[in-house]
Amino acid sequence: MPRRSPRPARIRSLALAAAVLAASALTACSANAAEGPGRDDGRPVVLTTFTVLADMARNVAGEHLRVESITKPGAEIHGYEPTPSDVRRAAEAELILDNGLGLEAWFEQFVADLDVPHAVVSEGVEPIPIADNAHAGMPNPHAWMSPRSAQTYVDNMVTAFSELDPEHAADYTANGEAYGAELQRVHDELTAKLSDLPEQQRALVTCEGAFSYLARDTGLTERYIWAVNAEQQATPQQIADTIDFVRQNDVPAVFCESTVSDKPMRQVVESTDAEFGGVLYVDSLSEADGPVPSYLELIRHDAQLIADGLTGGDA
Repeated sequence: MPRRSPRPARIRSLALAAAVLAASALTACSANAAEGPGRDDGRPVVLTTFTVLADMARNVAGEHLRVESITKPGAEIHGYEPTPSDVRRAAEAELILDNGLGLEAWFEQFVADLDVPHAVVSEGVEPIPIADNAHAGMPNPHAWMSPRSAQTYVDNMVTAFSELDPEHAADYTANGEAYGAELQRVHDELTAKLSDLPEQQRALVTCEGAFSYLARDTGLTERYIWAVNAEQQATPQQIADTIDFVRQNDVPAVFCESTVSDKPMRQVVESTDAEFGGVLYVDSLSEADGPVPSYLELIRHDAQLIADGLTGGDA
């Protein structure tokens, strides 16, 4: 549900926000023109924190809202640093959507001094706590990687858009129902493909712990080298632990995400009988001519890659 951003009593980036907002007020016309065709087309602007949310939101919004993403395709969302132009765009939006669950560590400071409503699209998802390292006990933020959890995102978008633009509430509801049905189909297809896999081989091994929700909803055991993307990743002990797990469970294939180096996982492959199953997409869509230009294509790509890797391509 849209709500005004909280304003905690602490030191904020006032200099950046004030300077940017002042510049925005003086140069609004030229700034709008710089955003490209259609920016000033009269539709309410919804700004999301990353490309996956933007694509989901466009499917719910249809033609009634203009949806944009702060980050670009291929960007790493965890450690993103907002720019002055990001602040300006946020100040001009009618609604901001963020994932929540601690994903956008930069977001609270980003919106603290902006009088713009925002909605947390993961509200209602049952969080899965991170099991180890410095993030232990914090919620795993990657709930959108489960098609079932993603349906909660869609429901929250329907609510937020209907409150922003009540005139088209029926359209948002219909769009959300159709999109949710597609997400359910992806979940059902993956579950069916994995149904005959031996219990010991029902293990999803990745670089980052981004698949906790997908693993829970499809009956897989999750294992990863590191829990959350950070500046320094893959200690020798983490790699050794992953190698032991893959060996002990006879895991047929392992994977890595598109926004990080697969070098640590290649070491796991070299030390075990596992194959490198391929590149999974999580935090970002690809460019339009890439392999996953939409969220549905991302989740189908990942589901097929995981099924093929764990079943030997027999799924």
